[in-house]
Parts: sequence; C-alpha cells; structure tokens
Amino acid sequence: MAKSPMVLVVEDESALADLLRYNLEREGYRVAVAVDGEEALMLSSEAPPDLVLLDWMLPKASGVEVCRRLRARQETRNTPVVMLTARDEESDRVRGLDMGADDYVTKPFSMSELLARIRAVMRRIRPALADDKLSCGDILMDRVAHRVRRGAREVHLGPTEFRILDYLMQHPGRVFSREQLLDAVWGSDVYVEARTVDVHIGRLRKALNESDERDPIRTVRSAGYSLDMATADAA
Repeated sequence: MAKSPMVLVVEDESALADLLRYNLEREGYRVAVAVDGEEALMLSSEAPPDLVLLDWMLPKASGVEVCRRLRARQETRNTPVVMLTARDEESDRVRGLDMGADDYVTKPFSMSELLARIRAVMRRIRPALADDKLSCGDILMDRVAHRVRRGAREVHLGPTEFRILDYLMQHPGRVFSREQLLDAVWGSDVYVEARTVDVHIGRLRKALNESDERDPIRTVRSAGYSLDMATADAA
C-alpha cells in the first residue's frame, strides 16, 4: 500500500503546530513538525516531504529564506510550499510567491479552507499524491469533477452532503458521532447545532437511495453514523 503524503509543518507557535498536526493527521497525512527555519531545512534534507506548510515569521531563518533554500536544493526543488503568515500586504504576498511558494494563507484562517488549499496545491503540483477518486461498494466519488455515482446512476448532492459523504468514504465502517462529523465537515471554529448533522444525513440518504437500494449509511444508536461498506456492496 502506498504511503500517505508527508506534510512538514514549520511553525514556532506550539499550540498552532499541534492544531495543524491534529487536523492534517485526521485527513490522513503523515506529519513532521519543525519549530524553526534551520530545523525545517534539516528535516527536509533528511526526508524530503511531499508538501511544506511554512510560517513566515520563524526563529533562526525566516520562512521566505527557508522557501528560497528549499527551491535551491535538487531534492526539494519541486516540493509544494504553502506559506502561513499574519502579513497581508500585497507586497509581502508577492515576495513569498516570488521566492517559490505555491500558495499563501493569511492568519487567522479557517482550518477547512487551509485543508482545501493544501489538497488543491497537491492536485496541481503533484497530482499523483491527490486521491481524487474514492469508492465504497457501488458508490464512486470524483472529487475533482464533484460528482458521485451509485452503480450506473448519478447522485446529485449539495455541498454539505458531498463533504459528509467524502469524509465517511475516507473511513468506511468507522462510526462517527455528530460532534466528530461537525468538526470534520464544518470545522471546529464554526458553531452549528449537532442536530444539523441529522438533517444533512437525511438528505444524503434520500439522494443515495432509490426504492430498490439498500441504505449504506448505518445509524448506531447513541453513537452516530457509519458508511457500511458491506451494506453498500449488498445493494
């Protein structure tokens, strides 16, 4: 089985570094963390990452300098770099991009937006690393085209239902509570009522299931919801 993509997080604020590690690992990435520019260069030399999430303001070597030196090395010349910074002046953005950054996210940022930007950079720069299609039983999802099929028919989903199905298909058979789904789909920085999940699960079920099809979404009393691969296969 191919290894998951490795993301090197370069961030000297420990709380933010921990938050980034947690969310990236939950998305299926392997994560290494460097707390300053020199450590980032050392780690990237020892084991070149698939993507670098790079803070602008760092001890020992700035993010811009780290980016410049990564681009100067043969082994990291084409490694995608996403810069994080509190700087929002256009001249700073241009400077970061001129040094070789592939994208630029200004603090404070939405975690769900950051993850989407990371996926987009991976698709654009290193398409082999982006898992653009998911399948579970007779359900096929094309993330790039934003299309879902069940068997021979196309399933039409709203954006939220698409994201819920995407997350469930990444973890078939695993039961997620409403709170876990809220955190994964809406993000931890957005307040949404837990019962909202039930409404969107209902819409997802209605779209996925026709009269002769079994429901692949299993409700586990007092626990949450699961995409049951065996049930989907049996349809």
